[in-house]
Amino acid sequence: MHSEVTEFNEEDYLAANPDVAAQVRSGACPSGAEHYAAYGIHENRPLAPYKNVAAESVSVSRRDRILHGLDVEALEGVEVGALATPLVLHSDGNIFFIDHADTNALRKKYAADPSVNVENIVEVDAVWGSQTLQECLGQGRRVDYVLASHVIEHVPDLVTWLAEIRSVLRPGGTLRLAIPDRRFTFDYLRPESRIYDVLDAYIRRARAPLPRVIMENHYLSREVDCVTAWNNQLVPASLRPYNTIQAGLTVAKDVLVNGTYHDTHCWVFTPASLADLFIELARLDLLQFTYDFHFDTKRNEFEFVVGMSPSSDKESIVASWLRMKNGSGLPRW
Repeated sequence: MHSEVTEFNEEDYLAANPDVAAQVRSGACPSGAEHYAAYGIHENRPLAPYKNVAAESVSVSRRDRILHGLDVEALEGVEVGALATPLVLHSDGNIFFIDHADTNALRKKYAADPSVNVENIVEVDAVWGSQTLQECLGQGRRVDYVLASHVIEHVPDLVTWLAEIRSVLRPGGTLRLAIPDRRFTFDYLRPESRIYDVLDAYIRRARAPLPRVIMENHYLSREVDCVTAWNNQLVPASLRPYNTIQAGLTVAKDVLVNGTYHDTHCWVFTPASLADLFIELARLDLLQFTYDFHFDTKRNEFEFVVGMSPSSDKESIVASWLRMKNGSGLPRW
C-alpha cells in the first residue's frame, strides 16, 4: 500500500515509472498524470520512486520494519507461519492466521523446542498445504496484505507460492517478507538459490522439499555465530556440521519411498541474490510483484525485510527489482 504518498506529482511519477517517462518523451502519452488516471491507478503503479529504507534510524523495531507504512487497524490481512510470535494480533486488526498444520499439531511438533512457547501458538484459521491459499481464505475473498516471517525459505515451490499470494491480494495490496540472510546463518556454506533450481521445483509442482535440497542442507549446514560472521572471523573449515550427508541420504530416501514431509530450508538468499532471482523470474513472466522497499540486514542480526506489491506490468516489475539490486550491496546501519 502506498499510503505515504498523498498527492500526485508528475516528476515523481515519471521517475518511478521509466517506461511511462519514455512514452511521454516519445509523444505516445500526453503526460504522466493522464497515464496514471487511465492506467496507472488500476495497475497499482507507484506514485514516487521506492527507496531502500535500510539507512533510516537504527531504532526502528523489527515489527515496524515488516509493517512499514501499514495501517493494520484499518486493513484486512493474513499472517503465514505466525506460530507463537504473531506480528499482528486480533486486538490490532482484522488478521487471519494460516500455517502448514493446525494448532494442535503445531503444539505437538514444538512441545520439546525450548525456543517456542507452545501456549502462545496462535489459533490457526486454515492449513495451507494440499489446498490453495484461495481455498484457505474462501472463494473470492481478498485481503490487503500478507505477512510471512521466515517462511519463504521453507516453501517447496517458490513460484507457485508467490502466485497464490498474488491471487488473494486486493489491488494496492502488499506482501511483506522477513528472510534469513545466508551470510549470517547455518546456511553460510550453501550457495544462493539459482534460477534453474527454482524452475525445477516449479515444473514439478513440488509440495514437499525435493531430495536434492534435503541432501544439500544436511551436507552443508553449519553452526554459525551471527556476530562472528559479521566480524569476518569465521573459519569455514572449522565450522561444526549439524548433520551428515549419510543422514541426508536416509531422509531423502524416506521422502521418495514413503512420501514423508521433512521440513528444511529449500531456498537460500542474500538481499542481492533475491533481487537477481526475482529479476530472472519476472523476465520469464513467473513473478507478478514489484519491489517496494527493503531493510537490509542489520548489523549483528541475520534477516532482511522486503515489501512488494502486485503488478501485471512486466517492464515495471523487472525495473523495480533492478532498483533493489542496485541499492543492495552490504547492509548499511
